[in-house]
Amino acid sequence: MGCCTGRCSLICLCALQLLSALERQIFDFLGFQWAPILGNFLHIIVVILGLFGTIQYRPRYIVVYTVWTALWVTWNVFIICFYLEVGGLSKDTDLMTFNISVHRSWWREHGPGCVRRVLPPSAHGMMDDYTYVSVTGCIVDFQYLEVIHSAVQILLSLVGFVYACYVISIFMEEEDTFDFIGGLTAHPYYQDHVELKPVRLSK
Repeated sequence: MGCCTGRCSLICLCALQLLSALERQIFDFLGFQWAPILGNFLHIIVVILGLFGTIQYRPRYIVVYTVWTALWVTWNVFIICFYLEVGGLSKDTDLMTFNISVHRSWWREHGPGCVRRVLPPSAHGMMDDYTYVSVTGCIVDFQYLEVIHSAVQILLSLVGFVYACYVISIFMEEEDTFDFIGGLTAHPYYQDHVELKPVRLSK
């Protein structure tokens, strides 16, 4: 196969997916978003599996990658609905942290243009009370940045799904062609005909 085939395109796409997943994983770690961290980790493993299957001509690995891309699209659609508060979901809940902590998205306080101010506790509070964080001046709200990240993942996964299906069909066609022109099943058939051929001896 040449460099402009679907196989090479899928390899490049998997590499791009790995880079985008690693970037997202870093910011989810900074925000202690444990549910996305777990999802990103599984995504990275399956993309590496798909990349290996594409390079080593292993259709079964690419099938696993294809099934995962459908699940990954579903997960990212849920994240978009979560941050846009669709269907009764609320971005202010601790769902993404498994209710372990009250952390929010890292982009909430560190987005482009955001000015973060730490305010002292109220006069009626105790000295060991938590301080309050005020964030102003953000160019883009954090929920839209999270939605953009998920939309990019959905786009890459949909394109990856199409290319993976194409590469699987190519691999299957090549295996069928190999068997037809003299693969593993052709040799015993040929051997049987040789053994049944009559031999005449001249006197």
